[in-house]
Amino acid sequence: MRVHLVDPSAFTPPYDHALAAALVRAGADVDLVTSRFLYGPMPAPDGYRVDERFYGASARPRVRGNAKARMAVKLAEHVPEMLAYRRAARRADIAHFQWLTVQPVDWALLPNGPPRVLTAHDVIPREPRPGQIAATRRLVQRMDAVVAHSEHGAGRLEHELGVARERIRVIPHGAFDHYTRIAEPKPLPDDLARVQGPVILCFGLMRPYKGIDVLLEAFESVEGAELWIVGMPRMPIEPLREAAARAGGTVRFVPRFVTDDEIPAFFERADVVVLPYRQIDQSGVLYTALAFGKPLVLSRVGGFTELGEQHGAARLVPPGDPAELAAALNHLVSDAGERERLGQAAARAAATHYSWDDIARRHIDLYRDLLAP
Repeated sequence: MRVHLVDPSAFTPPYDHALAAALVRAGADVDLVTSRFLYGPMPAPDGYRVDERFYGASARPRVRGNAKARMAVKLAEHVPEMLAYRRAARRADIAHFQWLTVQPVDWALLPNGPPRVLTAHDVIPREPRPGQIAATRRLVQRMDAVVAHSEHGAGRLEHELGVARERIRVIPHGAFDHYTRIAEPKPLPDDLARVQGPVILCFGLMRPYKGIDVLLEAFESVEGAELWIVGMPRMPIEPLREAAARAGGTVRFVPRFVTDDEIPAFFERADVVVLPYRQIDQSGVLYTALAFGKPLVLSRVGGFTELGEQHGAARLVPPGDPAELAAALNHLVSDAGERERLGQAAARAAATHYSWDDIARRHIDLYRDLLAP
């Protein structure tokens, strides 16, 4: 069975590479069809092929340094390259899209040969532009199957986007255990390496829906720990710095992209990982923390709720509630036994329900169902 995993803009390369390798171990012949990732090295292909056919011109050094120019070039490349892929997809048995970059036109550019699958990483855009939800609805209606990472996501696909339930398959997001096996991980920066006490880690791209402002308000009432906010800003962070200054305790920002070889040091050092999101279905940061067996504090939103209730791997708090968030963080900071219990539950979940080999088997079952007469 030849499978194309298609992520034109390389939005989620860790997921793409992990799934591709697991599908190969399950017996599939896999092409990862994507573009060059511009923010650091990627894992070497493990039995699968990588076809970086998208957006080559916008990745050139003289273009990519100018955000507006890069966007214009990328848009100019998009339609002809999607049409070229449409022809290339005839060689595949399954075309499995992870993301599509320009949804208002992509629904009309999909290949017509193999069955089409879409993984709904974001079931509905969290910060939608005008017309984006309608475009998402048109896109999912063109798919032969849609993968959701949780029952919550499946319900939204059915009730908000009109996808027939028989075309939805719930397959969880996998734990990013490859980060635990990086051959030469980089150490923490010196100022962070010198920290002695407990560390609460909030990791990932900084965006408004992630509730970092709520976390900083909660941290005003947290004692005995530092808070590290680590990741590339995709929002103004001066208000966050001002809130941090009011918090009283030590808040350290690392406002940049963190490469794969730096990730282990941050998660190994963390005593608690907190994701105070206002809304989400699933998060790659969550599945990195699971792989490292870290105790979690999560908002009771989306698929986060299922992980906490079904696997006991997280403390769940209401979204947007700094008092409840502070209480959960204080409890874990002061109770090493509870941290150990949650961490062990996280490690068990990563090795079982969220293992990539199990996830690959579920995908193969889906592909076979689509290819059956």
